[in-house]
Amino acid sequence: MAFVVKSPFCVSRTTWRGNNNMLNPSSDSRIVKSVGIRINSRLPAGRDFSVKMSSAQVESLQLVPTVAPPKDLGIPIMVNGCTGKMGRAVLEAAMAAGLNPVPVVLGGPDDSGKILDFGGKQIEVHGPSDRESVLSSAFSDYPNLIVVDYTLPAAVNDNAALYCKVGVPFVMGTTGGDRELLYKTVADSNVYAVISPQMGKQVVAFLAAMEIMAKQFPDAFSGYNLQVMESHQASKVDISGTAKAVITCFEDLGASFERDQIQLIRDPRMQIEMVGVPEEHLNGHAFHMYHLTSPDGSVSFEFQHNVCGRSIYAEGTVDAVLFLAKKVKSNSDKRIYDMIDVLREGNMR
Repeated sequence: MAFVVKSPFCVSRTTWRGNNNMLNPSSDSRIVKSVGIRINSRLPAGRDFSVKMSSAQVESLQLVPTVAPPKDLGIPIMVNGCTGKMGRAVLEAAMAAGLNPVPVVLGGPDDSGKILDFGGKQIEVHGPSDRESVLSSAFSDYPNLIVVDYTLPAAVNDNAALYCKVGVPFVMGTTGGDRELLYKTVADSNVYAVISPQMGKQVVAFLAAMEIMAKQFPDAFSGYNLQVMESHQASKVDISGTAKAVITCFEDLGASFERDQIQLIRDPRMQIEMVGVPEEHLNGHAFHMYHLTSPDGSVSFEFQHNVCGRSIYAEGTVDAVLFLAKKVKSNSDKRIYDMIDVLREGNMR
């Protein structure tokens, strides 16, 4: 009996499974049941963006949408870290959704003084030296401002402390930092915030489902062997936080696994030939596969979620901004949220 949901772009992983004995660790055992859950995401079609770069002092990212102009929602946003790929993706998605970027953002010392042009909107990048005065001034000019942070792990705690000091609501999409300190800083300040290391709505829903299953059916996979493969762009050297969270759920379900057994695929050739990553997404993807095998090798379960590009995270971030703006406007008692809260709220685009 098999329940498999496949996406047209997803090619066979037979080579990878075969090389790693994923389908059947015992060559003499016949698999009689296999369950696969595959969640695949690609960049949305129907939107064409032309990117033009100007001089060294002004970086022009002129977005030329082929669809009708979005409705102006009147929510001002500051996307800190928008000189990076993730920050740019968020700014593009935000503008497409009708959010209004303010003319200033915060960045690192190397980006200070740069002027970015996003679809005709010029945005000046300010470095660490004047970041507090810039943020305070922007918050004064735009009282409904929501800050989005996609900077660096090393900057998470300092940035959060700044947002809390100024009192501006923010969405923290940057991973890393001292997470315990992060939550304490926000809680002590009483500032509104959405904090989540995973902004992809569908991936968050999958994680939530795994957590529910682990709580309601502990040891359901007792004795099963777990194998994990995750492939990301070569620049990501650490283990995916999402993979760690899913593995924890499987461990609660009774599966046997050692964290050093995770197969980290970072070589582009292997990603194309063994994992099946489209070549155009080698520099931005997240492919995860979790394979469970019964002790006698007669039953296997496979869970898989593949993401190409960054749009799934960018769109989830925009939903988090819209969600947070509503909470601020309604003066909600709760101040700290995550993407599960955003999902439960519903009304997502």
